[in-house]
Amino acid sequence: MEKKLLLVDKKDRIIGKETKEKSHEGKGILHRAFSVLVFNKKGQILLSKRSRFKKLWPFFWDNSCSSHPSKRERYEKSGQRRLRQEFGFTCHLKLIDKFQYRARYKNVGSENEICALLIGKCNPKKIKPDPKEIADWKWIDLKNIRKDIKKNSSKYTPWLKIDLRKIKEKVI
Repeated sequence: MEKKLLLVDKKDRIIGKETKEKSHEGKGILHRAFSVLVFNKKGQILLSKRSRFKKLWPFFWDNSCSSHPSKRERYEKSGQRRLRQEFGFTCHLKLIDKFQYRARYKNVGSENEICALLIGKCNPKKIKPDPKEIADWKWIDLKNIRKDIKKNSSKYTPWLKIDLRKIKEKVI
């Protein structure tokens, strides 16, 4: 059975459920999501490159991880669960902001989300990316990622660009 996403209103109140597939068709249906940025002790962000199996924005550089929470999960617990699934580790996460955005990917589909921005700080000893989710990964300084986004904006997901506008130089 396909996981159903939580449909929300503009105030992030749950108003229904829909399949992931239908939620991302056309202009998309507004649904709940989260975006995780993990920092190491050097202040670098863990970025992931989306795998070829991703329907929307495959092979684009992205945040540490992102997904959709279930009805009974707090955003922070959802982020921890997803970090474990995608990278094989987890850490304490803190909700720092929420934003709404809509972005279309070619004629394939759209994101239309209320997105919770979660941040965490850790130095995982082992990183084991799931190849179905992640094609590549790297640690990068905020200054360098912001500079590269200005030069090569088309290599990055739309929500990562918003995430980075929402955080300050010294987040943690």
